[in-house]
Amino acid sequence: MDGLINNHGINLQAHEEGKQCIEMVESESLVMKKRSRAYLTWEKLEVAISSSDGFQSILSGATGYAKPGKIVAIMGPSGCGKSTLLDSLAGQLASNTRNSGRILINGRKRRLTYGTMAYMTQEQALTWTLTVKETIYYSAELQLPKSMPKSEKRERADRIIREMGLQDSVNTRIGGWGIKGLSGGQKRRVSICIQLLTHPKLLLLDEPTSGLDSAASYYVMNQIVKLTRQYNMTVLTAIHQPSTRVFGLFNNLCLLSLGKTIYFGPTFAANQFFAVNGFPCPDVESPADHYLMTINTDFNEVRARFKCELNFGCEREDES
Repeated sequence: MDGLINNHGINLQAHEEGKQCIEMVESESLVMKKRSRAYLTWEKLEVAISSSDGFQSILSGATGYAKPGKIVAIMGPSGCGKSTLLDSLAGQLASNTRNSGRILINGRKRRLTYGTMAYMTQEQALTWTLTVKETIYYSAELQLPKSMPKSEKRERADRIIREMGLQDSVNTRIGGWGIKGLSGGQKRRVSICIQLLTHPKLLLLDEPTSGLDSAASYYVMNQIVKLTRQYNMTVLTAIHQPSTRVFGLFNNLCLLSLGKTIYFGPTFAANQFFAVNGFPCPDVESPADHYLMTINTDFNEVRARFKCELNFGCEREDES
C-alpha cells in the first residue's frame, strides 16, 4: 500500500498488519466453516466515480478483514472513502462507479442471503407517521421468518427497543417536516434496532452515533459490542470522532485518508504505529483525535498560512 504525505509533510507509510493477516483469516474461515459465522476479507479494492474529467478515484488499494465477535472501526477525514468502503462490502455501489478488487466471505466470493447481512446507511428511511413501536413491530413482521410465532417476534422487538434505550419513546411518532417527533439521535437508534432484528451474521453501520451525545454514543456502542459477542456477529462501523471510551470498545481500526489505507490492525497497536512514524500521541489527547489530526490533509494550506501569520506576528513583536 502506498504512503501518504500528512499534515506535517512527512511520508507516513501504510500499516501492513491487514495485508499480512488476509491469508491467515481466509485460512481460518475455511477451517471453521460454521454457517452461523461470517469471516470477511477485502483486498486491493479500487473504486472510482465518473466525472466530467473521466473517473475520479475514491478508494485505492483498500485491504483488511473482519472476524466474528469483533468490531472494526473505519475512521478518517470527511470524504476519505469510509461510506464507499461499506458500500463496496455490501455490494451497494452506485451505478456511476467503477470498481475492482477481491471481497471474500468465508473464503469464497459470494453474497450472503437475505437476512444474514444488514447495512444501516447514513440515509434514514423511516415513516414519519408511525410510532417507534409500530416501526419496529412492522419491521419484525416483514423481516423475521413466517414460521416464527408472532409473540416471539414481538418479544424480540421489545428486547431490542430496551437495549437501545427507547422504552420511554415507544409511543412517540418518528416525525419529520411539520410533524414533531423523535430527535435525530433517537431516529438513529430506531434504524439500528431495525437492522438488529434478524441477528445478522454481518452488520455494517455507517455513522451509528451521529446525532448522539457522548453518553448515548457509549451506551449504544456498548450494547452493539455485547450483541456482537453474544451472536458472534461480524461488525464494521464507520464512525466520526468517537470519544475515548467509545474508541476503546473497538477491536480493530481501519484509518483512511484520500481513499488509501493508512493503518489497519489492532486498535491498541495504533499508538505504537504512530509513535514509530514520529507522531506519538500526547498523554492528555484523545487517541482518536490525534490520529485524525495526523492523517487529515484537507487543511494543509490553511495550517501553513496560519503558521506563517503566527511567525510574522512574533517577528513584529521582536522588532519592537
